[in-house]
Amino acid sequence: MSIEVLILLVIFVGLLVLNVPVAVCIGLAATATILSLGDGSAGYVMAQRTSAGIASFPLLAIPFFVLAGVLMGEGGMSRRLTNFAAAMVGRLPGGLAYVNTLTCMMFGAVSGSAAAAVSSIGGSLIPEMERKGYKREFAVALTATSATTGLLIPPSNIMIVFAVVAGNVSVAALFMAGVIPGIVTGLLIMAVSLMLSMRSGALQADAGEIELPPFGRSLGGALPSLLLIIIVLGGILGGVFSATEASAIAVAYAFILGVVIYREIPLSHLPEILLRAAKTTAVVMLLVGASQAMSWVLAYERVPDLVSSAMIGLSDNPIVILLLINVLLLIVGTFMDMTPAVLIFTPIFLPVVMKLGMDPVQFGIVLIANLCIGLCTPPVGACMFVSCSVGRTSISRVIAPMIPFFFAMLAALLLVTYWPALSTALPRWLGLM
Repeated sequence: MSIEVLILLVIFVGLLVLNVPVAVCIGLAATATILSLGDGSAGYVMAQRTSAGIASFPLLAIPFFVLAGVLMGEGGMSRRLTNFAAAMVGRLPGGLAYVNTLTCMMFGAVSGSAAAAVSSIGGSLIPEMERKGYKREFAVALTATSATTGLLIPPSNIMIVFAVVAGNVSVAALFMAGVIPGIVTGLLIMAVSLMLSMRSGALQADAGEIELPPFGRSLGGALPSLLLIIIVLGGILGGVFSATEASAIAVAYAFILGVVIYREIPLSHLPEILLRAAKTTAVVMLLVGASQAMSWVLAYERVPDLVSSAMIGLSDNPIVILLLINVLLLIVGTFMDMTPAVLIFTPIFLPVVMKLGMDPVQFGIVLIANLCIGLCTPPVGACMFVSCSVGRTSISRVIAPMIPFFFAMLAALLLVTYWPALSTALPRWLGLM
């Protein structure tokens, strides 16, 4: 390991331990490393790399999808999707747990935010599940893990980030590659919730006690929200517009839906909504720009090549190497948010898996599925914190009920890792790969 790489790691990890914002950690570590190279124009190099990192046409989709997600979250979508999910699966034994998972999957996919899904869905369903005999901690754990499935089911901002960092990866292919893994993860979470409900007795408690809305009326209420996914994916797959153009159309559609059709967003609230979307976008773009500067430093020091050679040297068995990469990413996900983790570790691990013959699209889904688990683990798991806050309980009390759902998510991760067709069959069938 060169002295420059050591400087990069020490400064980055040191600042991270001091709870400095991740984007600042990345930027300062990259700047210090460039200075250690003896280049007096470190400021110019950082500015150039940062600006070049965000000067990407696909990245324009992020602010639009963020704004569309905020509009959909404020537009009364969660209640209508909950009614639709209840009409679909509420009659099944343990149906309220399925309603929670299915609603989180749909809301997370449409809004593009797992944390928003936890907040919107958990606020209504966690108390309802408790009233029907489920333990509060079980409902909190179920909501937190179910919400992450929306990051695999398109449209997804994190897939756009991965496509930009990986280079020459189709956003449309990534979108379609996440559909089946997202659904499989949701089904595994439902299976675990069924077993736990049977053991606790809540299965019998809620059977026949859920007031179900008529299917036709609930479908009519939820259909305008679900059409967003159809419009976005249909337009992209049909070649009508690109992913970036689809994001702008999503904003226009979400505005019409929330303001005109559902009439739950007063025009006076639009400035606040725009400000929230702008703040979220600013954080993401700063992370992207700073991470691109760090990626340049890593490439200059040939870190990806060194990591690739070291891993291949450990074993020539792809199963072992992929397992090692997943373990490392699981550890990273416990203390780093998803976006910076994708930005930092994609350039490091992508060359390794490509040497093993893994398609970059499959690796993108593996990476996202892996880091979704980190959203539900302390110390920085956003979904866990939000779910505990909404459910008014402590993290220490949720850890034990969360463990079975971790195993469900790990099972889905192993399937995506070692069964390439699970993520690549659909985009190949559609001619996207």
